[in-house]
Amino acid sequence: QVQLVESGGGLVQAGGSLRLSCAASGRTFSSYAVGWFRQAPGKEREFVGRLIWSGGSAYVVDSVKGRFTISRDNAKNTVYLQMNSLKPEDTAVYYCAVKVLYTSNYDFRGQGTQVTVSS
Repeated sequence: QVQLVESGGGLVQAGGSLRLSCAASGRTFSSYAVGWFRQAPGKEREFVGRLIWSGGSAYVVDSVKGRFTISRDNAKNTVYLQMNSLKPEDTAVYYCAVKVLYTSNYDFRGQGTQVTVSS
């Protein structure tokens, strides 16, 4: 059974950085993509970006491009979301999720990690 554990959130001032981790276990993820999402209070969950496990190809949405990057550590079965130049509007609970490549639906298994950016 797939397990995902997010960590690394916290309180940071605007302009600061955080690195979130998504530790994955329960299966081999070579045919999976790992996505990062966030949900701010009162707002819908928002897709932030994704990494294709095999090959490590990563993509982030335009609103965070140039500030956020996604990478992985195969040995640790962990995917990272490096967040730089944080803004108050980045405040949200951040989740990682997995999906089988070429399918539509992500599977959310983690509890999320809170990121709060103060102005």
